[in-house]
Amino acid sequence: MTNKFYFSLLIYILLIMSTNAADSTLVMIETDLGNIKVKLYDDTPLHRDNFIKLVKEGFYDNTLFHRVIKDFMIQGGDPDSKGAPAGKSLGTGGPGYTVPAEIVYPKHFHKRGALAAARQADQVNPERASSGSQFYIVWGQTYSDGKLNQLEQQLTAQKERAIFDRLASERKKEIMDLRRAKDQEGLYELQEELIAQTKAEMQETGPAILTPEQREAYKTLGGTPHLDDQYTVFGEVVEGLDVVEKIQNTPTASGDRPKEDIAVKMYLINE
Repeated sequence: MTNKFYFSLLIYILLIMSTNAADSTLVMIETDLGNIKVKLYDDTPLHRDNFIKLVKEGFYDNTLFHRVIKDFMIQGGDPDSKGAPAGKSLGTGGPGYTVPAEIVYPKHFHKRGALAAARQADQVNPERASSGSQFYIVWGQTYSDGKLNQLEQQLTAQKERAIFDRLASERKKEIMDLRRAKDQEGLYELQEELIAQTKAEMQETGPAILTPEQREAYKTLGGTPHLDDQYTVFGEVVEGLDVVEKIQNTPTASGDRPKEDIAVKMYLINE
């Protein structure tokens, strides 16, 4: 782990020390198109407590669902969206910190209604730390068995590439030294070594196989399986999927921002 990771974790812990997660694990998201009730998972406590903290502070009130993609997801939580004029580019705002990843996979996956944390791409965020505030709710689509079989092959190839990239990044200095020396033979030998290590790790961990629960959900309910094991899923919609459907169907302008603002207000529910 990098020093940056531990610094982010320390800042986050200091920010939520006063949060009492026992108050509620249910949050109501009021929108202009109806209400969405979400349940926060207890086995992603960093994300749960952070979400509760922000809701209590009123951080999300008057923010917008600023990014909506039909048959994919709806995204909100950018503080810069409050009162944002039409045409303003959104999606980079936050509270000034990130939350360490809590990817509990395959238990939590991207079925329809899943609540997950947005984040920056792997290239600049290899630890997959989550945005401090931005979240998305999955809509997605349904898949046939044939499509899911193809997806498993794609996910397996993606997993293999991710392993190779990680191993290569660990040998970055050596690779750069060989390049500077224009040592093509040395680069080839190193590449073959990394490929062998990748195949060995793949053989040990196995291909990317969807669980029976995932297959059933993606075939009947729908979702976005290509995001699985990449982002932290920390809750799910328990009421209001029809509202999520309305929002994901709303017309959008540039940057996938809805043409008509969809503002939110959040509060905790005690049940």
